[in-house]
Amino acid sequence: MTRPLQALLIGALAVLFAGAGYLFYEWRSGGRPPNPVATGQMVLAAKFMGLDNQPQALGQWRGKVLVVNFWATWCAPCREEIPVFIKFQDQYGARGVQFIGLAIDQKERAGPYARDIGINYPVLVGGLEGMDFARQVGNSRGVLPFTLVIDRSGKVVTTEIGVLRPEKLENLLKPLL
Repeated sequence: MTRPLQALLIGALAVLFAGAGYLFYEWRSGGRPPNPVATGQMVLAAKFMGLDNQPQALGQWRGKVLVVNFWATWCAPCREEIPVFIKFQDQYGARGVQFIGLAIDQKERAGPYARDIGINYPVLVGGLEGMDFARQVGNSRGVLPFTLVIDRSGKVVTTEIGVLRPEKLENLLKPLL
């Protein structure tokens, strides 16, 4: 075997093992950040601007089951799951569930969109800062939509990348009620 071919083979194996290690880590973490309690505290300590230009602390919803969804108006999968969140907010809100939309967008886009489709839960605007925050709380891939479910004690129960299907969301929420 020639040296360049050997080097190529070794490089390919290194990439393969690194990818396998990453996938193993993702599988072992079970959809949770490494420290669910610390991550929950970080989320509850965060503040973002509301659509009314007033800063909103996520900690104001402490004691509720929180579903924090990072989304954007330009994100087709985000637009697909928001109607489900609207329905679930109606269905479970009185039982202590609070959805919060954190728009990785501009207020000028997020506000009209939220009104047009009838979002019935708080929408906060994070912009690019919100995406950095999403990475800090478990969105290692930096993609949207990204959703955290936090129990009443403030512990992150799960993090979900991609569309959160109604069946899965219901299975996550029911034990937390």
